[in-house]
Amino acid sequence: MSSSLRYTMSNNNNNNNNNNNNSAFDEQRWVINIRKTLEEELEEEGDEFEVHIFNVPKLLMASDPDSYVPQQVAIGPYHYWRPELYEMQRYKVAAAKRFQQHLQCLKFEGLVDQILKLERKIRRCYHKYLDFNGETLVWMMAVDASFLLEFLQIYAIQEGTKIPGVSSSMSHLVDYAGKKSAHNAILRDIVMLENQIPFFVLRKMLEFKFSSLEAADDMLSLILLGLFKELSPFKTMQHYYPNNEISKSVHILDYLYDMIVPRLDQEIIEEENYYHQDGERDGNDDEKIEEEEKGNVKKFLSEVWNILSKLNKGPVRSIKRVLVSKPLKLVVKLPWQIISNFPGLKLVKEPLERMFFAREKGDEEDEKKKNGGSSSAKSEEPPLIEEITIPSVSELLNSGVRFSPVNGCISSINFDAKTCTLYLPIISLDVNTEVFLRNLVAYEASSSSGQLVVARYTELMNGIIDTEEDAKILRERGIVLNHLKSDLEVANIWNGMNKSLRLSKVPKLDKVIEDVNKFYSGTTKVKVKKFMKVYVFGSWQFLTLLAAIFMLFLMALQAFCSVYTCSRFFESALQSSSNTSSGGE
Repeated sequence: MSSSLRYTMSNNNNNNNNNNNNSAFDEQRWVINIRKTLEEELEEEGDEFEVHIFNVPKLLMASDPDSYVPQQVAIGPYHYWRPELYEMQRYKVAAAKRFQQHLQCLKFEGLVDQILKLERKIRRCYHKYLDFNGETLVWMMAVDASFLLEFLQIYAIQEGTKIPGVSSSMSHLVDYAGKKSAHNAILRDIVMLENQIPFFVLRKMLEFKFSSLEAADDMLSLILLGLFKELSPFKTMQHYYPNNEISKSVHILDYLYDMIVPRLDQEIIEEENYYHQDGERDGNDDEKIEEEEKGNVKKFLSEVWNILSKLNKGPVRSIKRVLVSKPLKLVVKLPWQIISNFPGLKLVKEPLERMFFAREKGDEEDEKKKNGGSSSAKSEEPPLIEEITIPSVSELLNSGVRFSPVNGCISSINFDAKTCTLYLPIISLDVNTEVFLRNLVAYEASSSSGQLVVARYTELMNGIIDTEEDAKILRERGIVLNHLKSDLEVANIWNGMNKSLRLSKVPKLDKVIEDVNKFYSGTTKVKVKKFMKVYVFGSWQFLTLLAAIFMLFLMALQAFCSVYTCSRFFESALQSSSNTSSGGE
């Protein structure tokens, strides 16, 4: 790096730090900027104010900063002045020199002048206020775009296209086999949310290089398609690539997101409407009939109890006193949680509970009112979504669920209840996958007001993969293509991505999760396990009953032995049994 360049960058960095440290600011400059901004907005009243390049939400940034903060190269203004990224500046300037050599009848400074006309449009793309003057910002964009285009042209070359201007001076960074660590580090930085520059800057640069916007778009499409094939974890999507128009994308990460989630929102909305209109009406007829029959029985028993409860004369009054007495309620209450769940007694559960426990429930409600309704407030709290509610791969496999790989992306996830098969897309995991997925989730959460499809997918994978064994099963089934060191690393990747910024319902994925949980809960093995856990091991009343029975047995045995000599009794029993056996012989 030249000394003049280092001096300029050092001064800029010092000035930036001084501005941050000093509480005073240039009031006159502030007024001028505000006035200029208001005038520009009035002149461009018809233009939309759209932000496309966001800061990573603090919750996600705190979970893993290295996945969101560039480690090798800064692209754009957010991380430009970080000292640890200065080393790449000389490669950027060298790339700008080579780009200048292939411009058609135009110098690089003239190209910067053309981009200067887009300054206001560039500023509107960033969520953060850019405290740079227009000339600094535009030069930054031009130099960074030159480096970015030269680095990414390797993927167009892999597609068989010859491109002028790819120099050997970047050979240790641009690896044609894609195996070098520096190459992967730059790839990870390029897909980070805070390391984006607007697409229209790249299109403008290529337009002056190839003399037409159509040729520039064709080249950019070829470059980005090759980049997507390199980065996309869904490698089997090659026959399903959507034909995305470059003009509709706003930056590289947005293009990659649209490739992975192509028009999925519209498909989900249509499917959601379908389930609301037809699925609920046609699919639940049997359940409705069963509920109606149960409701009629409960209604009949309730009416009988209401009639009996009004009779307080003669023997009925005495019987009612015995039924609601504390000793009888104590005997009934101990095993009630188990008895009431037998199929034949479920219908009469509600009337019997009203008979024995109505008074206690009334006392509990009075107690809740005295406490200010704290229990009801807790029940109304939204559920935590740190991890989605679904059994792990091992638990599903033991319950009879089969796992099958399917070619496609997130929209191909499905559960077939007839064959008990969960279909998951084939996903390839390498050193770049975690950073790529995390930044897709961050961009989706920041830019989309709709459903968080990628976030829901990561929550699903986080839910079913808990241990190294779960990752191993999916690898053996061909769903996970593991290019990492071990299955434990795969499990750690999914378990690390467990932060959700807001609740989001994705009907297509939510229905799969619901169907899997319904099948898992309906298996005999799971029912028995749940019954034993809740009503046996988790019921202190039942354990108390068992302990009381055991103590009564010991007390009866002790009383018997105090009256009769137990040893003589057992000896006579043994002697009689031996005589019987000898007589038989």
